[in-house]
Amino acid sequence: MEAVRKKAKVFLVIAIAMMLVSGIVVSLVQTSFGHVTVKHVYWEADNGIGISGNLYIPDTATADNPAPAVVTSHGYLNNKEMQDINGVELSRRGYVVLAIDQPGSGESDTADWQKQNGTGMNFVGVYQGVLSLSRMPFVDDSRIGVTGHSMGGMSSNFAVLQDSQSEKPLISAVLLNCIDAMYTDSPNIIGGIAASDADGNYVNLYGNRSVGIIASQYDEFFHKRTDANGVHHDAPDYMDPDNMDPQSFLNFGEDPTGKDYREAGTYYYKDVDGKECFRVIYNPAQIHPWSHFSARSATATIDFFDTAFGSPTPIASSNQIWQVKEAFNFVGMLGFVMFVISFTTTMLFTSTFSELRAGEVVQAMTADKKGIAWFAGATAVSTVISILTFNPVVNFGKSLPIAQQVMMMGIGLWACLCGLVTIATLYLSYRFYGKSAGIDLADRGVKISGRKLGKTVVLAILVCAVSYLCVFLDDYFFVADFRIWNVGFKIVDSEILGLSLFPHGVLFLVFYIAMSIANNSFNFTTMGGKKSWQNNLLLIICNLLPMIIMLVFQYGTYVATGHEPIQGDAMNVAQLFAFLLIVTGACVIDRVLYRVSKNPYLAGIITGILVSIVSCANTTTGLIMLS
Repeated sequence: MEAVRKKAKVFLVIAIAMMLVSGIVVSLVQTSFGHVTVKHVYWEADNGIGISGNLYIPDTATADNPAPAVVTSHGYLNNKEMQDINGVELSRRGYVVLAIDQPGSGESDTADWQKQNGTGMNFVGVYQGVLSLSRMPFVDDSRIGVTGHSMGGMSSNFAVLQDSQSEKPLISAVLLNCIDAMYTDSPNIIGGIAASDADGNYVNLYGNRSVGIIASQYDEFFHKRTDANGVHHDAPDYMDPDNMDPQSFLNFGEDPTGKDYREAGTYYYKDVDGKECFRVIYNPAQIHPWSHFSARSATATIDFFDTAFGSPTPIASSNQIWQVKEAFNFVGMLGFVMFVISFTTTMLFTSTFSELRAGEVVQAMTADKKGIAWFAGATAVSTVISILTFNPVVNFGKSLPIAQQVMMMGIGLWACLCGLVTIATLYLSYRFYGKSAGIDLADRGVKISGRKLGKTVVLAILVCAVSYLCVFLDDYFFVADFRIWNVGFKIVDSEILGLSLFPHGVLFLVFYIAMSIANNSFNFTTMGGKKSWQNNLLLIICNLLPMIIMLVFQYGTYVATGHEPIQGDAMNVAQLFAFLLIVTGACVIDRVLYRVSKNPYLAGIITGILVSIVSCANTTTGLIMLS
């Protein structure tokens, strides 16, 4: 065990170095190597809601030389960090960029979803960002643009409606990412949401603003329609010649009947009210959640605003460096996970927590045929139950009136159910196989004294607190966090931390503790190979199996056939991408810590708490209105 202690100290230093290097490189990239200032901002919006954002100010933007500016907005269940790509790429080209947290997301005030504040769905953030930018002396208020992904696009549409009613319109360009434009004068446009097949006359609600749409070919939520024959068409059919909505958009709101077909990727110009503007549709082959993590979408965004405003610092749209930032964000994430493991291991060698340490490094047990059969049967049963219950349970959780984070309540309930199913299969396995096979639950760490359990909880909380301090330091010194795509360790306030601990933390703890017990106390065997990592890889795949099957079915079928198999619950399935990485990381932490402690609860509690914080920090929160 002495070798383990020494190795833990070495890896602790490496982990800290990885997080430090991550912060430094990320800061260099997002500041364009010192040519852009990046800062957190927070202001009180006109309706009294506090809005947070990241502001990117190029050194070329001054009061004497004001620069064009762009407000960027994330989609539903996301936050401003999901717009990092636009912040990095536009600011290095000389644009001032304000990436906002919508109300109820990130560090903005919690959204009053039920009262709605007269906004339809409280999509006030983009226009408030426009007003904020217009007051900055280094911003050219005649060249302000907006762009948003999904719900952020809805907020951009709503901003246009608000802007058109003002004495001095400020928005000059609008780029909608994975959201439909406002095609008609239908009242369904309320709140900036336009149904693609809404009744009404075609109209140009954007006036003389330049407008573009990034319409992903496999979008799960938008760019759909039902034709005159009652046939439903999904996003792959969006640019079909018989779809009048995009054709009307490209014809500046005119009825396209009898007009020549207009193509994706072409800029169409027209003089509107004495000002030349354009319309364009980009149609990349990608899915909805990938569009805010895509080089193709970044290229479209750069080209759009360069065409609309003229880049202050011309750089080819193919020249992109955001991938470097994302890669080192991920390095920081790996360093964070390594820190959790090595710090916990180091603490196990202190006098306070030494009784939680195993006498020697735990080795894999030999798997016999009967044990393998029980494992295979339990995996099959758990997988089927997980798949069949996913959408019903998630939708039930989302419908609960006490849910402040509706998606996390649904996912948390499903995770809890899966944990209870795991416990049930473990009980049956032990009763009908393990007991007769001589499995000692105390020896494998399942039975534990109250004293040890208490110390386990204390150590787990200490590890989570110290580990998350690294996240706060990274944010404070580098305006950065540890993330990849839509999974991120980011700072949280007291409200989000409270929700992370209860109720969501309780639900996630059931699953992650059960998973740790199953992976280690019952299934740390020679199944998959004699080496520990081989067995752990097998268990990771088995734990991920329900999610892999649902994602492959949803997206594989969509791409292969052009028709989305799960229409109403696509939002639920999309959340599973994040948990592919989360569950994998949790399994690694489980195994490494179990080998040192022979205590499945320690890793289960740590991963349960951290996963709950990550999940609650990267979603949308609303107020509970009790009548």
